[in-house]
Amino acid sequence: DWFAQDKDGNVWYFGENTAEFEDDLPTTLAGTFTAGVNGDKPGIIMKAHPALGNFYRQEFSLGNAEDFAEVVGLKESVAVPAGTFKSCLKTQETTPLETDLLEYKFYAPGVGNVLTINARTGKRTELVRIITGG
Repeated sequence: DWFAQDKDGNVWYFGENTAEFEDDLPTTLAGTFTAGVNGDKPGIIMKAHPALGNFYRQEFSLGNAEDFAEVVGLKESVAVPAGTFKSCLKTQETTPLETDLLEYKFYAPGVGNVLTINARTGKRTELVRIITGG
């Protein structure tokens, strides 16, 4: 994933290299995109000053990566193996490419994404640890 923060504090998403593996060998790179290549465009992962109900595009690669987010919480508390985080931003994320997909993502101040929950299956992807220093 390629992220950048602008002078106003918005966190932009400029693309990703993806791969799915089977028996330790890559089977597909579907979902890979790079903003500025083949009409792909960047999007915003996290607004600097989010408000409830904000709806925005996170990425755009026609037919490949078309994610959207809506701000549904601003002061969420989240407990994951890496710790307990307060005042988290909660987004509801969807894509027209997978109409049955609905995820909730939680972003902690100064850390980023600490928890993702698949709303359909309940599967959780949690931050396990934070490594600091060189």
